[in-house]
Amino acid sequence: MRYKHFNKDQRNELSILLKKGYSQRDIAKVLGRNPSSISREISQNSTNGIYDPDKAQSKAIVKRANSKYQGMKVRDNPEIEDYVRKKMKLSWSPESIAGRLKEDTNSRLLIHHSAIYKYLYSRYGQSLCSYLRYKHHYKKKRRQAAKDMRGIIKNRVFIDHRPAVINQRKRFFDFEADVLGAPQYLREKIIGLIDRKSRYILAKKIKRLKYAIEGFKELLKSVPVNSITLDNGVENARHQELKTKTYFCHPYSSWEKGSIENAFGLLREYIPKKADLRNYSDDDISAIVEIINNRPRKCLGFRTPKEVFEEQLIDK
Repeated sequence: MRYKHFNKDQRNELSILLKKGYSQRDIAKVLGRNPSSISREISQNSTNGIYDPDKAQSKAIVKRANSKYQGMKVRDNPEIEDYVRKKMKLSWSPESIAGRLKEDTNSRLLIHHSAIYKYLYSRYGQSLCSYLRYKHHYKKKRRQAAKDMRGIIKNRVFIDHRPAVINQRKRFFDFEADVLGAPQYLREKIIGLIDRKSRYILAKKIKRLKYAIEGFKELLKSVPVNSITLDNGVENARHQELKTKTYFCHPYSSWEKGSIENAFGLLREYIPKKADLRNYSDDDISAIVEIINNRPRKCLGFRTPKEVFEEQLIDK
């Protein structure tokens, strides 16, 4: 049975039946309610042990108003509302906005992310819902035939032998690398790297897949590198040219480099799966990466990947 709030007439009738000595179960039958609803109404809205219908109605109105207050916190505070609107347009999540607001205002302004969601779903914030980043995900089709990569990539060290310091994200400058998927008829590709600890992303466009290693070198030329984790794509056959420790996922186990997969998921918000990369300049890609790197992350204490990563570069 779907729950419905008591109205004023029902509260008057409930009061009369109580005065006549009806049991709560009998009252429930008369009003067509669940006995637990009758019990809850009496216990929550009585005053000094006496159920007065007018006072019960007033208490109920106040409770319902307070229950909606969380959703109105954003609307009632212009400073918070302005902050939320600006950050939503940067594709920040409500949780990131709430966490960062506390830091940016030295705890002067506080808001729970659930209140932001309530605001977004209200008529005041509904226009911002298009900036929410959740998407529907579909399972990929299984490969028809798996190519044997043995002998194509020489001197691979699989992820099983990767040190615990990398696996546990205890240090900076351990990267994961990959190539963003694109339609086969397009020669241009986007390559990306992500620092496992700071979640800082590096990305650029290359003319052809075979130039992936050159692209990785270009992105990392001014950055310290401790290791790079790769997949088994043929473009990584020249991994030793990177002149750093490289580790390989097992074939068709993309989840073993989940950080870069997640980063590419963020890029997909701006570059759809079937997009023609010729429509995206190098400056466009840099601007997209800059937006993502400036989003606060819960795992970083609501600091941004850029703040955390660049702090380490200064220390180097």
